[in-house]
Amino acid sequence: MSVPAASVNCACSANPSPRRRIAWDIGELLVGYGLILGVIWTPRPLQHWLYFIALGWFIISIVLSFESWKTMGCCVAGFWRSSWVVGVALIVTAIATFFASSMHTLHHPGGPMQWVKTFAGYTVWALTQQLLLQGYFLARLLRIIPNAKIAALTTASVFALAHLPNPILTPLTLIWGLTACLVFIRSRNVYPLAIAHAIFGICVAITIPASVLHNMRVGLGYINYRPRPIHLSQSDQVVSTDAWVIAEAPTLR
Repeated sequence: MSVPAASVNCACSANPSPRRRIAWDIGELLVGYGLILGVIWTPRPLQHWLYFIALGWFIISIVLSFESWKTMGCCVAGFWRSSWVVGVALIVTAIATFFASSMHTLHHPGGPMQWVKTFAGYTVWALTQQLLLQGYFLARLLRIIPNAKIAALTTASVFALAHLPNPILTPLTLIWGLTACLVFIRSRNVYPLAIAHAIFGICVAITIPASVLHNMRVGLGYINYRPRPIHLSQSDQVVSTDAWVIAEAPTLR
């Protein structure tokens, strides 16, 4: 039984060849990562424009390449299988807090409302970063690189490079990025990773002195940092831990 020519043409247009798909994935990664670095290393006011360009790029790119929410890790399946990372984050935070208190480097916003005002936005930001890290970058690199572990290491490496020249965040994000990618490959769920990310980020913010951490800034913001009496603020946390798409300028202050 012959197949109508129109059906063949339709099928081909709906399913691009593997080479074409890989070329598109590479293009998405290069443009997206280039815009991220541009936002991190560009001073104001140009940085504001780059931020909105980057935001628009990721929205359009995700819509055009969207496969399913499950592919991006936004699902129920796999949540409990990877929830152990949250427990590890809590244990590490408890240990780090104990040592920071003993060394008199522990600092925190104050009462419950101050904690919410300071870190609520950052918690949402942690989820956004994990969606980009696993649902965007890792998902595409897994299609480009046959070896899943190499794809995970590559994703973690570009993640860490985006935190230069911060001497604390760069190695920490390399370790966390690799761990999160390997866990995601097994569970395909981004939510436990986002919760653990938020816990780790808050832990770093309250245990390491601002003179070393520069209020968790990266790129040009780390270089231009000028200390102030108050260590934590909502603005600092919004632009802090893992700056993939910067909500506010890292050159603030």
